[in-house]
Amino acid sequence: MLGRTSLSRGFTCHRLSKNVTYYNNELASPKPGCQVKTSEDHKPLTLILPWLGSRPQAVAKYCEIYLRTGFDVLVVESEVTDFLWPRWGLERGRRLLDLLHSERFVSRPLLVHAFSIGGYTFSQLLVHVSQDKEKYQELTRRIKGQVFDSLVVGSLETMATGVGKTVFPRWETLVKQVSLMYFNTFKSQTVDYYEKGIDAFYNSPITSPALFFYCENDPLSNARALEEVIEFWQKREINLTTKKWEESTHAGHLKRHPQDYLSTLDTFLHSLHINPLKAKM
Repeated sequence: MLGRTSLSRGFTCHRLSKNVTYYNNELASPKPGCQVKTSEDHKPLTLILPWLGSRPQAVAKYCEIYLRTGFDVLVVESEVTDFLWPRWGLERGRRLLDLLHSERFVSRPLLVHAFSIGGYTFSQLLVHVSQDKEKYQELTRRIKGQVFDSLVVGSLETMATGVGKTVFPRWETLVKQVSLMYFNTFKSQTVDYYEKGIDAFYNSPITSPALFFYCENDPLSNARALEEVIEFWQKREINLTTKKWEESTHAGHLKRHPQDYLSTLDTFLHSLHINPLKAKM
């Protein structure tokens, strides 16, 4: 959980469950020097899906960005078990859908910001939405923008590398090999589910504008594979913005390239015309 001391004042923190934390931005400032209460029903909400093993201080930096900009923030953390046993990941996706349909959030304009394995969690949500588009039609309309940072995209080997690097870095090579054996042994319970999630992401029923942050040297995200996704979405006429660096760090682009990251994100957010947005970051 992110501590109150990690973030600015002017918000309340609610721990909704073990993996879910809600930050309520108590005051919005549509004009400099003028603070007014914002209607809870229409206050924009950013759904942050962090990377596996993310540190609270690191996630707090992104929460701070959105809180300063006038959003409330909902942080939903993933667990490695959701990935290794996808049925549990699907269940987390279903619970997330239920939460977004709860009274507190059901009328909110939404922005999704997913990092690394958080994109996998989002894809599990999309599997449910794709299976009943009519039921979730209003939700897809409420999602005004999508931000994807360091998505884990590529082969099974890329996925296995991700497990090794993020969960057991001291035994990375061994964990990678064991993970590959596990994927092959339990193909119907793992790989087949991953393919459904990939298909749901490629053919996402959510067609709001999207921003992709990625780099050429990310061992957990194959740039060519990600660009295939981007090209496919462009053919679907989804409004896309991309920011690629030759060298950067997986889920660490903000730290490595703060000015580029913030200016790109700021321009993207203002292009969505979500109110109330405050001044530039």
